[in-house]
Amino acid sequence: MKNVILASNPYRDKNFQTVREAMGILKDAGIQAKLCLPFDVDRSFELPKDLRFSKLDRELGTAELIICFGGDGTILHMAKTATRRGIPLLGVNIGTMGFMAELESTELSRLAQLATGEYTVDSRMMLDVTVQRDRDIIFHDICLNDVAITKGAVARIVHLSVKCDGVEAMECGGDGIIVATPTGSTAYSLSAGGPIVEPEAENILITPICAHDVASRCIVASDKRVITVGMVRNARRSAFLSVDGGKAQRLNMGDVATIRKSKLETKLLRLKNTSFYDIVNGKFRKA
Repeated sequence: MKNVILASNPYRDKNFQTVREAMGILKDAGIQAKLCLPFDVDRSFELPKDLRFSKLDRELGTAELIICFGGDGTILHMAKTATRRGIPLLGVNIGTMGFMAELESTELSRLAQLATGEYTVDSRMMLDVTVQRDRDIIFHDICLNDVAITKGAVARIVHLSVKCDGVEAMECGGDGIIVATPTGSTAYSLSAGGPIVEPEAENILITPICAHDVASRCIVASDKRVITVGMVRNARRSAFLSVDGGKAQRLNMGDVATIRKSKLETKLLRLKNTSFYDIVNGKFRKA
């Protein structure tokens, strides 16, 4: 491996100290690294004048790997761009839990393994999400973690109908539902009472959020299922759909969200041979 992109979250990596150390390790290993911002920063945020930042779009054409410095949110933000370009991701955790990150900031010396090929690449399933209004597709995206359909900030209940392959799976009244991948099982879905699922599993999780009906429980569906969600009551009100915690799309009565396994997969590069269960136990003890 010769060319990598370093995508550092400037709000997490103070003065880019972690990425500076990584750049030195990669340079000594003979790897060319280009520093990019994973997203636009506030105009008031002052970037260090001694660092040179490249345009992400310009570097994607030759990059063999994107190394993300931050929390899981930084990895999620980069996942769509990297996946569509066929570029694997490697996470360095400067956040809190960091389930998807391979390295902690204290393990940067392992980056030298990239030069010798001492790594593996895991594939993670993604979800394809569309929203149809009448005959028009008004929203389309892919996600690595989850799709959340919620009531928004208003203190009221949203009633949702969830179908699997056109068959009623649940009708849920509450704060909403989460449709997650196995990778997303340790994120919002877990907080809502969903199960922990191995990332290598091929499942789609449907988790109610604060359901008023005690019979509403998480469903672990096959990855072959097509999930459809729509509102069944509250005709003059709206719900909101968000993909991987991104900007919300308003859903009106009659809109149908369709969620299925994507043909695309996110590639996560691994430098360590660590069990998923060791990661889970370590993160929860840390928390």
